[in-house]
Amino acid sequence: MKERIERLCAFTRNKRHARHRREQPIELTADLEGKSYMKRVAVRFKRLLEAEKPVFLPDERIVFTRTTVEIPEVYTPNEMVNIRKGRFCHEMGRVFNICSDFDAVISEGLLSRRAVAVASLKGSKTAEKAEFLESAIETIDAVLGLAKRYSRTAREEGLTKIAETLERVPSYGARTFAEALQSLRILHSCLYLAGHYHCGLGRFDQYMWPYLKDDLDTGRLDEEDAEELLQEFFISLNRDSDLYPGVQQGDNGQSLILGGCDGEGNDAVNPLTYMCLRASRELGLIDPKINLRVSRRTDLGLFKLATELTARGLGFPQYANDDVVIPGLVAAGYSLQDARNYTVAACWEFIVPGVGMDIPNINAVSLASAADSAIRKGLGDGGDFDRILSLLRQEIRRQVDAKCEEIRNIVIEPAPYQSVLMTGCLERGADISTGGKYNNYGFHGTGLANAVDQLAAVKKLVLDEHHIPAADFLTALDKDFKGLEDLRLTIVRTAPRMGHNDATTNELAREVSDMFIDALKGRKNERGGCIRAGFGSAMYYLTHGRELGATADSRGAGEPLSANLAPSLETEAKGPVSVIKSFAGLNYLDAPNGGPLTMEIDSSVFRASETIEKMAMFVRSYIFMGGQQFQLNAISREELVHAQTHPYLHKNLVVRVWGWSGYFCELDRPYQNHIIARTVY
Repeated sequence: MKERIERLCAFTRNKRHARHRREQPIELTADLEGKSYMKRVAVRFKRLLEAEKPVFLPDERIVFTRTTVEIPEVYTPNEMVNIRKGRFCHEMGRVFNICSDFDAVISEGLLSRRAVAVASLKGSKTAEKAEFLESAIETIDAVLGLAKRYSRTAREEGLTKIAETLERVPSYGARTFAEALQSLRILHSCLYLAGHYHCGLGRFDQYMWPYLKDDLDTGRLDEEDAEELLQEFFISLNRDSDLYPGVQQGDNGQSLILGGCDGEGNDAVNPLTYMCLRASRELGLIDPKINLRVSRRTDLGLFKLATELTARGLGFPQYANDDVVIPGLVAAGYSLQDARNYTVAACWEFIVPGVGMDIPNINAVSLASAADSAIRKGLGDGGDFDRILSLLRQEIRRQVDAKCEEIRNIVIEPAPYQSVLMTGCLERGADISTGGKYNNYGFHGTGLANAVDQLAAVKKLVLDEHHIPAADFLTALDKDFKGLEDLRLTIVRTAPRMGHNDATTNELAREVSDMFIDALKGRKNERGGCIRAGFGSAMYYLTHGRELGATADSRGAGEPLSANLAPSLETEAKGPVSVIKSFAGLNYLDAPNGGPLTMEIDSSVFRASETIEKMAMFVRSYIFMGGQQFQLNAISREELVHAQTHPYLHKNLVVRVWGWSGYFCELDRPYQNHIIARTVY
């Protein structure tokens, strides 16, 4: 790493850029009065960008540092209550967790997009379309004004090269790798200033490679200079991320995806794919979160480089298996061309850049809770195991019915700037908040391993072997195992566990997951989209756990569930191969919302060079087995425990949380404790 990059990295890690921030909120009341929802959003965006003060940090060549902190609402709280009355509002009620068509906008430039909007405005036949297009043009002008102000200030400060770049982009199409990176920095940062969040970067190595290739071919850049520019861009993503909304610090949605295939299905891995992995490995920063598309055809060398990144302790890359994901998306109604172009949302859910208005995290069903309800009722009625499975199917369907009812009549804030960066919105005069080519929802099915372990324990210990009478078992659950530690330990030590590659639990896992998939099949949302099943957990492994009493898998009342697809917390491992075999057999074709198998590996494993290749082959084995997604966390239990007591000594310790990586010491204690508990199995 060059000294300039080291200085920039240290500057950002130490948050020295934060001194440029303006803490005082922007007052908008007078500007918004009498305006429609759409116009208010456009005015807010314009005012926020006008308030941005050009900042040029020492050593930087790719510029933009956010100085405004707060994104104000465009209506008062009382007004928002009326707007949302009788309607479903997801999270902050804004467009988020989708991916822009950065490829097109970087190559065309915003002036080209403005021309499209102007032409559509001339032909618009409704006031609604005209208002949207006028607002979109206003947002384009605001971004162009920001870039002009930056370029003018750069000239005043003698930063000629930066000024020349900003006079070109993002107004016009980028011609070089440096221009493309600068254009992306502004376009992407402005999304957050527009009130959007979890704004992914999509297939970065695909849309950026043509610029880099041309630079390398013509000699404008050599590989060393190119990697330096790339590292600087990656550093810039860490500069403002603490201002981005998320459940925890680090949950900011700055994900990108590498590799995979092109529109014809050919391998699209290129030199930039490798360069991105190397740059992230060298920097050791939490952003961007790296995802890697792989398949049975992927070269082992790419797996090895990715494993070196895992060994760095960053919790990524997260792997997605093209051989499984693409057919699953096609089966869900995506065109083959779009399915081949998939990226991921903030965590792992599959979306299509530019054309998708999917909401992949709109709700979640607790499979662990469903199993608990079925077991308590089934054993209480004196039923057999088939009766419990029948009750489980009913309970999962009941939860799905209720969750589908919750999300009816959705209200979403207009998004004129986000629409500028999407495919076709300006041409048809329609804001992306009203829908895109794809408008599917995603439901998480949480606690699969906990559900399976509950069923397996009851089947073996109560119904098959009669080791524990049903009444005693139910009493233990009601008492949260208090005074019944021997019974609880019997469950821990003798009941089958998912992750052991046990025939009983493997079969139950397929059966339970299929019940969830079947409960969602054929359902449509009000926008005409389907509701996709997936087995990620997001933060629900804590919230669903808190809502649930003691369960038959030996879990105590209120304790967390396993995160994503992973063995339950008290499961003692029989080896990592047993774990991947246990989870490889699920019906991922019908679960296109995704959900990674998540494993913690002690960081000492990665110290030997030969282990890197073995771990690369291990990951590839899961892909060959038909696994859908995989993420590994290289961590040390001892270091985590020490970091809780002495956080100032571990401020750069990075961990994978659920679908994103963050600094361990910045997480709330429940998340820290869960990560430590995950190291046990």
